[in-house]
Amino acid sequence: MPTVLLAEDDRAIRNALARALTLEGYAVTAVADGVEALAAAHRGRPDIVVLDVMMPGVDGLQVCRVLRAEGDRTPILMLTALVETPDRIAGLDAGADDYVVKPFDVEEVFARLRALLRRAVPPEPAAGSADGNRITAADLCIDPQARRAWRGARELELTRTEFDLLELLARNCGIVLDHATIYDRIWGYDFGPGSKNLAVYVGYLRRKVDEPAGLPLIHTVRGVGYVLRQG
Repeated sequence: MPTVLLAEDDRAIRNALARALTLEGYAVTAVADGVEALAAAHRGRPDIVVLDVMMPGVDGLQVCRVLRAEGDRTPILMLTALVETPDRIAGLDAGADDYVVKPFDVEEVFARLRALLRRAVPPEPAAGSADGNRITAADLCIDPQARRAWRGARELELTRTEFDLLELLARNCGIVLDHATIYDRIWGYDFGPGSKNLAVYVGYLRRKVDEPAGLPLIHTVRGVGYVLRQG
């Protein structure tokens, strides 16, 4: 039974989501603020954390930053009423793996939790080359087993979702991947044609991978998807 730490200051939302998660088969610890969330996380590490962004005192972003600073890599799903791209980027910058915008459908929350839990399972060793299964493209190097990546001599600080997205693009270097394929491989479901979710993640990944280097590897193929090219 997967364990979920749920931090949401709105009592009605907290109680309803906790009940829904329990019926879905999760063991839920529900708290009302960021201080309680950190205390619960320190008492016993959950399999996944669901954080409301806007909480009094210590908010969800601060909780996320503290856990990541402590080296905690537990998957984190953010609940937010903030729909602007900079607000979403703030969550990713804090170390969140995914987010859901309020008001949300509980089935969407379930789907995202399942996807995050699947990706949290250590990958099986792959049959690879003599370089220890590392993936290289231009000056990009990825170690899938250690979940580390470098651009030249610079190690990239990536969230779980950013790493998965970069690895997918690098494994298919030179191949244009359409939006539906990426959604299926990374999240396990398609957000629909109007979603900006993928664009937000690609934009943030570019800021970490391409902008400091000055030579773009990640390219947009308008109306289709994205591709990683060596030059």
